[in-house]
Formats: sequence, structure tokens, C-alpha cells
Amino acid sequence: MPIRILVVDDSAFMRKILSAQMNSIEGFEVVATAINGEIALQKMDIYKPDVITLDVEMPGMSGLETVKRIREKSAIPVFMLSSLQGTDITIQALESGATDFIEKPKNIRENPDAFRNELASYIRAVFQRKDRKATEVKVPEKKNIRDTAFNAIALGASTGGPRALMQVIGSLPKSLKIPVFIVQHMPEGFTQSFANRLDQHAAVRVKEAEHQETIRPGTVYLAPGNYHMAIEQNVIQLSQTEKLNGVRPAVDILFESAAKEYTHNLLAIVMTGMGKDGTIGMGHVKANGGRTVAQDEESSIVYGMPGSAVKAGVVDAIYDLNEIANLLNDIER
Repeated sequence: MPIRILVVDDSAFMRKILSAQMNSIEGFEVVATAINGEIALQKMDIYKPDVITLDVEMPGMSGLETVKRIREKSAIPVFMLSSLQGTDITIQALESGATDFIEKPKNIRENPDAFRNELASYIRAVFQRKDRKATEVKVPEKKNIRDTAFNAIALGASTGGPRALMQVIGSLPKSLKIPVFIVQHMPEGFTQSFANRLDQHAAVRVKEAEHQETIRPGTVYLAPGNYHMAIEQNVIQLSQTEKLNGVRPAVDILFESAAKEYTHNLLAIVMTGMGKDGTIGMGHVKANGGRTVAQDEESSIVYGMPGSAVKAGVVDAIYDLNEIANLLNDIER
């Protein structure tokens, strides 16, 4: 059975081109389109789509309000299509339950295949079959993680990460006395808004990391979009060296540098997301004596990144999202 898609966009051109692109991919079928949120909600009931692509900026019911209304009645995956002008609304939509977002190209005519393939990969990642046998692994008791003292925490996430990170970072206690570093796969221009939302939601300070700034305890640093983030002698180093695992920022670069900096006093957590970014970095953390945690399959939107780390045998414990939040709240500080 094909994946049934509902395309929602106020632009007739975008509805036409998205429908044509999605229908050209084997296993995808656009079953309906809608010009606004109100019609989208009606067509959801009629056509029963498996996934929705949703424009952020629409007249009448906004993309944000549409996401909230969808979530009142369904857990269907919703992918936001956003321009830089809709950055703040996009971040709020993710917080409200959107699965992920894809940045709209300035001129989709210039490279339509790249946009189509990116959107298709996101949708496939959510619907890929879960191979539970491949990810089974014996892990130590969770108390081994909780009984460890840490000098830093490093987190990596991708698809589904923004909403998960809102919960996890929101759990950090105001008395936290160690730094926290985050790599969330997100385009340039969106990470500042995401850092601001996290900062509003958290009891500790959250900021977009700056090049060569001194690391301060009790602060959460988010890697800027399109920049790798590394740690060296208590200073953050940003760079635009080649993409790693097809992404920039890369979780592996953060984890490897943090492992060298904090050795056995580092906690590294890989969370929901497609791909395998973070697996090699988790190996460096373990080799330097640090502790590693992967988000479990059930609470992950996409189990690619945590599943890859588990399969590679570089994970000390597997926690669900609530357990990760509780772990960070309980860390010795």
C-alpha cells in the first residue's frame, strides 16, 4: 500500500508541484490537496491520509493553529514546509506536535529534485519498518548511569528532536552546575529561534553557541545551523568544515570533542532522528570512560540515530523520553 499524502498549501503552484513530485516517487500517493487549514481538517476525515505536508504561513487558520487542531484528533505525522520568514511559527508548531519541518527553497524551480528527495526521505524515515531484532542488546542497569558524577552533558537529535528536547531541557534544575551541549539537525536561521524557545521553557539559560566563547556552568549551548560545534579547553569552537554524515552540525563532532575534554565525566545522549549521526561519537565517549544513553524506540519519532548506536554496541543504557528527562533532573549538581 502506498503512503497516502495530504498536501496543504495556499499556493496553487506549490500544491501542483508538490503533488507532482510526491506522485513521481514509488510508494507515495497524494490523495488530496487543501488550500487552507480549515479545508485540510475536513479532507483529513474524508481521505484518511497517512501523512500531511503543511505550509507554515497561510491566510485564515495558520499552520501553527492547524497543527494544534490536527493533534486534537490524530497522531498523524505532519511535516511543516517553512521559509525563514516563518521561523518562530515553525518552532512553535514543532513544540505543538509537528513531526518535523523542511525549509522551503527560495526558488523550487532551480532544484526541485533535491527538495523532493529531502521531503521523501523524512517521510520514509517515519514510516520505515522497525527491525527490533537488529536493535536488541543487553545493557547495564540504569542505576549505573544515575550513580555517576558528570561534569558535562552532550545531546544529539534530529527528526522529532525539537519537541523531545523541549521536554528534556525543561527538566533541568535551576541549580544545575554543569554545561549542556546540544546538536539538533536544523537549518541555519532556525536555531536562534529554537534556542530562544528553549530558554523561555527552561529553568536554566539556553543560548545559541558562539565561536570561541568560554563555557560557563549551568548553561545550555545549542549548535548554530550550518556550523559544527566542538569543545576545546573550555572554549566552544564553531566551524564550517565539510559536512559529516551529510549534516552540519554533526553530533559525532560534538561527542568526540566532548569525550576528549571531559573524559569519564561526560554523559552523552543520542535521541530521536534519522540516520546514524552520533554512533561514532558515542564510541569515543565510551573509549574515554564516559557514559552513553540512547532514547528508546517507542518514544522516538524515528529510531535511526539511537538504533544505530544501540546496534553498534556503544550504548550503556536505553531510556524512554520521560526517563531521560528524569535522569537529567536527578544528576548530581
